[in-house]
Amino acid sequence: MPVHWQDIHRDLFPSFVVFLVALPLCMGIAVASGAPPGAGIMTGIIGGLVVGWLAGCPLQVSGPAAGLTVIVWELIQTHGFEGLGVIVLAAGLIQLLAAWLQCGQWFRAVSPAVVHGMLAGIGALIFASQFHIMIDDAPKGGGLANIATLPGAVLKGLLPDSDVPTSHQEAAWLGILTIACIVVWTTFVKGRWKVLPGVLLGVSASTLVATVFDLPVSHVVVKDNLFWVLHVPTTEQLAHLLDTTVLAEAFGLAFIASVETLLSATAVDQLHTGPRTRYNRELAAQGVGNTLCGLLGVLPMTGVIVRSAANVEAGARSRFSAILHGGWLLLFVALLPFALRLIPTASLGAVLVYTGYKLMDFDIVRDLRRHGRSEVLIFLTTMGTIVCTNLLTGVLVGLCLATAKLLYTTQNLETQFAHDPDSGRFTLHLRGIATFVSLPRLAAALESVPPSADLHVRFESLRHIDHACLHLIENWMWQHSTTRGKVTVDWDKLCGLSYQTRQAPRAKTRWQRWLQEGG
Repeated sequence: MPVHWQDIHRDLFPSFVVFLVALPLCMGIAVASGAPPGAGIMTGIIGGLVVGWLAGCPLQVSGPAAGLTVIVWELIQTHGFEGLGVIVLAAGLIQLLAAWLQCGQWFRAVSPAVVHGMLAGIGALIFASQFHIMIDDAPKGGGLANIATLPGAVLKGLLPDSDVPTSHQEAAWLGILTIACIVVWTTFVKGRWKVLPGVLLGVSASTLVATVFDLPVSHVVVKDNLFWVLHVPTTEQLAHLLDTTVLAEAFGLAFIASVETLLSATAVDQLHTGPRTRYNRELAAQGVGNTLCGLLGVLPMTGVIVRSAANVEAGARSRFSAILHGGWLLLFVALLPFALRLIPTASLGAVLVYTGYKLMDFDIVRDLRRHGRSEVLIFLTTMGTIVCTNLLTGVLVGLCLATAKLLYTTQNLETQFAHDPDSGRFTLHLRGIATFVSLPRLAAALESVPPSADLHVRFESLRHIDHACLHLIENWMWQHSTTRGKVTVDWDKLCGLSYQTRQAPRAKTRWQRWLQEGG
């Protein structure tokens, strides 16, 4: 890829804006995942310096994502932070394989109700767990436990407690200050100042207050040497790549990460008029990034819409903005690590509380309802299952419901009989779609025709018929003819509604041969 100084020059400012957005989010997501803050920053650096060069969506910014927080937290609880790298490595290799198989577009083939339900479920879990972090308390383990203990967390934030080394009450006020700054800035600030991220201002304000007043709250723990978080998997750990359990978890991680990345890329395309996303290349770039993250033992990555939208709004024109933001992250942690240690943990928790709230976008229910109540049911079921069980189970349940709805709609065959007493003729009207799922309904309709009756089949409103239904009708017509019944149907036109017939000339059926031979 040729490097033009003009592209680098005009993308300097957008890259710095994205860096300011990414820095607190990288740390906050790492803390929410149960990992060291440096692991999130390192993933952001790889997302910029490596994936930025390779990305199929030039203006998309990659890094640790809130959408993976829940699944990464569960993986760390099960395998430890050291064991996470093997799973991330396997997930990256799966993404590379999927890109090689040209599966990029297929990862977009997920029902919007499932996607929004997934995001809402993730948002609810992030909100509940990070609310405890926001008051300098520890999450309670599971999603339902975190939600059930929210009232107690509110009381801790309101009432002083001298029996703990840090102050829940003062941490809570710092969290409220952070959220207030974000909301006020994003709501009321207009014009050129809008490009400055409200997240950074909120974290900066709470850090300033905590430092000036020397508040007894927890702070981010970051060592001077960022590379201490790196953990290259050992040969023994790499042997787990053959473990079916590890491969299943890696496949789930790769699927969720790929869906989030490619849907984010689609959203980014709607924000600008530049080059469109090359989905297989983007999937391959994510695979390279996650493979490298796995080899270094840091957090997995996806394309992130929050950072990508900030990139576009700041005026980015090429991939150099994403690349440079990774360089800014690297320079900051290399030269100013002491500044990170001034940040209150409560402030990062507040950023994720706000993020979780935004992910729980219940306004989408109105849009989904316009497409039927079943879409709302899929949304709520996906969200509820994620909250009650885990992310992967919730997504699989949502996909199963969406598939069940598809099967139901594809068997939407209507049959209606009309009888003319004067002529004695029966007329069968077929409407909708006739597939193998509709066989019982179609068979019942045909079997209700009296023997020796004169039947006229009308199918002007039939949109499609598959081979199974054609075979059923043909066999019934043959049997009906043996009872001296008469059937009137434009067989060639009916067969023309079949996909197979439209793709290739169809051999003459037994029924057609029988008619040609004189019945």
